[in-house]
Amino acid sequence: MTEYLMYINGEWVGQDLDKLEVVNPANGQIVGTVPIGGEAEAHEAINAAYIAFQTWSQTTAYERAGYLKRLHQLIVENLEELAQVMTSEMGKPINESRGEVAYAATFIEWYAEEAKRVYGETVPSHTREKRMQVWKKPVGVVAAITPWNFPAAMLTRKMGPALAAGCTIVIKPSGESPISAVKLVELCEKAGFPKGVVNLVTGSSSQIGKAIMENDKVRKITFTGSTEVGKVLIRQSADQVKRLSLELGGHAPIVILDDADVEVAVKGVMASKFRNAGQTCVCANRIYVQSGIHDVFLEKFAEAAKKLKVGDGISEDIDIGPLINRSSVDKVSRHVEDALSKGASLLAGGKALTDEGGTFYEPTVLGGVNPSMIIMQEETFGPVAPVQKFETVEEAIQLANDTPYGLAAYVFTQSVAKGTLLIEQLNFGIIGWNDGTPSAAQVPFGGMKESGMGKEGGHEGMDAFLESQYVAIGMN
Repeated sequence: MTEYLMYINGEWVGQDLDKLEVVNPANGQIVGTVPIGGEAEAHEAINAAYIAFQTWSQTTAYERAGYLKRLHQLIVENLEELAQVMTSEMGKPINESRGEVAYAATFIEWYAEEAKRVYGETVPSHTREKRMQVWKKPVGVVAAITPWNFPAAMLTRKMGPALAAGCTIVIKPSGESPISAVKLVELCEKAGFPKGVVNLVTGSSSQIGKAIMENDKVRKITFTGSTEVGKVLIRQSADQVKRLSLELGGHAPIVILDDADVEVAVKGVMASKFRNAGQTCVCANRIYVQSGIHDVFLEKFAEAAKKLKVGDGISEDIDIGPLINRSSVDKVSRHVEDALSKGASLLAGGKALTDEGGTFYEPTVLGGVNPSMIIMQEETFGPVAPVQKFETVEEAIQLANDTPYGLAAYVFTQSVAKGTLLIEQLNFGIIGWNDGTPSAAQVPFGGMKESGMGKEGGHEGMDAFLESQYVAIGMN
């Protein structure tokens, strides 16, 4: 068992602190420990980042791009080690972990390039005696709070643009999967980032969060997590008017029209629903299928789900790894039991598999669901696919939009006209059209309504870490 440390001001620290045990959900074994840091360590990291900002913000875009390019290369070179760590600490099947690390690397590569494309403006003046300009400046010290389900990609999606813009960063990873963040920060050190530019604090979420929100040296919070916590951060940020980027909960619908290619739809829904055992904020949670193809889709979809292999993600042939903890299994079981008690039919799966000490749940397909069921109202975060029949496109739009969330949605149709009209009326920040995996580094990622504010990825992801400064120059 390895004892990992925190990284503050270019030093690995926390040897004398109490330790948090990181447990492999596939077998209950301890894979390592991290220090339980608190307010003192968080303030120390913030101060280091604040001091480093004074010089890092003055580096050229080409210099910052150089550091990020070296980091990108190191991630690529260490892909297998990072993937093995990820699977051991949070259970993701190893092939998915490899895919996530490769995806994480693309954010660093993209923002290494975007660092050189931060442009100001010269604005035409209304008078000959004045020149008008808009400058772009880094916002300052950034605190990044990352989730357990994508411990590498959600970090690089925040760290890449922050560092490229000239900000310094304090990272607080989830206590469920902090080791991936430690390994990435190790690579930051190898890439040569100056001390204080990148800092990592592990431990008490409440204490570290308190320090982040109360310290006026932190000017920007970027958070991925639940809507409930996001609302708390909004309230806490008000006193200092801290800038926020929030990627919060989702409850993604999939709408499959009669003219859809059934094979494409099944493949797309499988990719969306069962990736990471359904533990993704953009995975399919509500599947609406038009009556003309409902029965054939449901049959083929259930057959495909039954073929998925469940087990320890370290094995190469595993499709579904464990859920992150026992409480997640309990929640999934509660949602399935509620649906069955209200008339849903069980077409695949339906059982928890926890006899061997892991936290597994069978890939499950439910037919005949309706809006009264908890699973159609709450995000399940597990490998359960509820399918509901609908008749008209108008009905599907109403069902899909009937949620406070608006992160992702999916549409399957071969008609350009129907697809366009449908998407125009769906209130979601991300739409996959005949595509179950739409995310990429070069496009914006973020939601509407209670699914968050701000965007990550693409050029909009860089904008989140920049301030616009208007300069009026008198020519008298």
